[in-house]
Amino acid sequence: MNATTQVVRPAGAGHETLYVLLLCLVILCSAASVVLWHSEADTSSAIAAHQLDARRDLSAGEQGIYADLRVTLDEIRLLLAEGQALPSPEQLAEEGFAPFAQDASSVSRGGHTWQALDQAYLGLSQNPQVAGSFLMRIAPENATQVDIWLNRSPSASVPHDLGQQQLIAAGWQQVVAQFDAGVTRQHRH
Repeated sequence: MNATTQVVRPAGAGHETLYVLLLCLVILCSAASVVLWHSEADTSSAIAAHQLDARRDLSAGEQGIYADLRVTLDEIRLLLAEGQALPSPEQLAEEGFAPFAQDASSVSRGGHTWQALDQAYLGLSQNPQVAGSFLMRIAPENATQVDIWLNRSPSASVPHDLGQQQLIAAGWQQVVAQFDAGVTRQHRH
């Protein structure tokens, strides 16, 4: 008998490794194209020089006071809708509405002393390093039109005129809230 020997070489992993790497490359390229396809341009608008972004430009104490003013504004609107006059800071403090109520939170946020002006509330800070002085103007003809201003100067005082240009000239800055995709982290189609 003739015995023939046949040499069988082991299967090489070189081709299989190459195919796996190519498949990974295709998957990565596909994922990158999907991400680029669905990405949105940055749509945040620039704010004016006399404005501050409520999310980025305020200290923690100032953000707290700003949020409290926005929440208390809902109660003020309800009172105005019922035909009542603009409530005094003392009335709001008696009802326990922050930042008008004098409690531990108000002290730690600058110890503001609040007073009512013509269709506005002014809170002068006792500690401007923690939080500046706040002014909340309410439009007399439309209580939905409200703007909040901040002055971080230690010598902030009662403004003589509540007009926008006069406030800017006196060192006040308008606080604006911008809600963009970066804030909400939601992607809507």
